[in-house]
Amino acid sequence: MQTRNPFLDELAKMSTSAMGLAQAAGEEAKAALRAQTDRVAAEMDLVRRDEFDVLKAEIAALRAEVATLKGSPAITAKKPQKGTSTDGTRLPDAAG
Repeated sequence: MQTRNPFLDELAKMSTSAMGLAQAAGEEAKAALRAQTDRVAAEMDLVRRDEFDVLKAEIAALRAEVATLKGSPAITAKKPQKGTSTDGTRLPDAAG
């Protein structure tokens, strides 16, 4: 046999509403934290992932082009030899 106790009914209603309030407060805290982190990220002027990937691809292409140009015989012929002056004569040692 069940009897309805008004005190327990009120306690159950209060705990249910407290749980709802706690859940709403948690969601509000999450939203506030997300807004704060978005604001900080915007102030830091961070780069987006797609922009980063585009720049990474461009840099890889430029590095490949530089490597190709370094291997070109026309470029290496123009490069002066180490330890020589521009007219091709050897510089004297520090020992004399």
